[in-house]
Amino acid sequence: MTMPVDKEELAMFRESVIKALEAEVKPHYEAWEKSGIVPRELWNTLGNASMLCVDVSEDCGGIGAPFQFSVVVGEELARMGFGALSTNVMVHSDIVAPYLSHIGNEEQRQHWLPKMVSGEAVGAIAMTEPGAGSDLQAMRTSAVKDGDDYILNGSKTFITNGQHADMVIVAAKTDPKAGARGISLFLVDTSLPGYSKGRNLDKIGQHCGDTSEMFFSDMRVPSSALLGEEGQGFMYLMRELPRERLVIGALGVAAARGSLDLTIAYAQERELFGQKLAQLQNTRFEIARMETDYRINKAFVDQCIREYEDGQLDAPTASMAKYSATEMQCRVADGCLQLFGGYGYTTEYPISRNFIDARVQRIYGGTSEVMKEIIARSVLGR
Repeated sequence: MTMPVDKEELAMFRESVIKALEAEVKPHYEAWEKSGIVPRELWNTLGNASMLCVDVSEDCGGIGAPFQFSVVVGEELARMGFGALSTNVMVHSDIVAPYLSHIGNEEQRQHWLPKMVSGEAVGAIAMTEPGAGSDLQAMRTSAVKDGDDYILNGSKTFITNGQHADMVIVAAKTDPKAGARGISLFLVDTSLPGYSKGRNLDKIGQHCGDTSEMFFSDMRVPSSALLGEEGQGFMYLMRELPRERLVIGALGVAAARGSLDLTIAYAQERELFGQKLAQLQNTRFEIARMETDYRINKAFVDQCIREYEDGQLDAPTASMAKYSATEMQCRVADGCLQLFGGYGYTTEYPISRNFIDARVQRIYGGTSEVMKEIIARSVLGR
């Protein structure tokens, strides 16, 4: 069992995160959304504010905070309506960094983690391919051993942080005939020859979150870039995915809270048919429904966070958290936008961004359909 988190310390950290976001992100976020990307220096700013990889150990440059502190950063980004940035930071801090912490050797950890904590290096993970999607075993990117190096060839798509990434964890086939057992992971330095990033994909939402294609053409990476053991990549992916899915669920819950807060404030000010919108029965019933939906999912996600900290969170339960929370996020965003009426469909009101940013949560990190299959297998078997 892990030691209980000091609630007062967690609350103080949350306040410092909110203060930093209000000063460094809120005034600029609309402009970043219009330009389709955040400035690279923002990562350094977030690092200076101790908002990156906060649960990385002190010997690797972090503050060694409990996992809940890392969750708080993502929660506040999502609650405040910075959906794209919450995804960027989640990938960097809650996906890439844990792979290094849990699987990397001392040299790899010391080389990359301090830079990720400070924002000097931006991390990404490249699993998805144009022809494979969620089917990781169907990936075609290859890494062929050549002396003390590997020659990497292939392409990836939908890669969060792809434009700014300094290091990418790349999943590649080292043994094409071995199926899942032929996948290995590599820490790819994007400054090396043979690497190229494609276009920043034009998405319907999360506009300032860079999502890219990337290509590897006879890229020579040293054997020291192999993360863990050769052929164990699929196992590592399966082992680390629960945290990713849990954090996506936590972002969904926090974003729903943000949508509800916006809508409650609007309903108490907006007048319709001679009375406040909040006095109309339909509004009251819808708010009651969504608040209940939110609280049930928050309770479950909070339970899963405690299970993760105790090393007890399994893949099916993490899948339930992601599936339930992100579906709820979309229901709440839709219901809240409806209460705004025509104004909700204009970009002038933040609820419109909450609505459109929510949709991808049911896709990345494993679609809702994949989550249901994982859950079903745990209940019914294969």
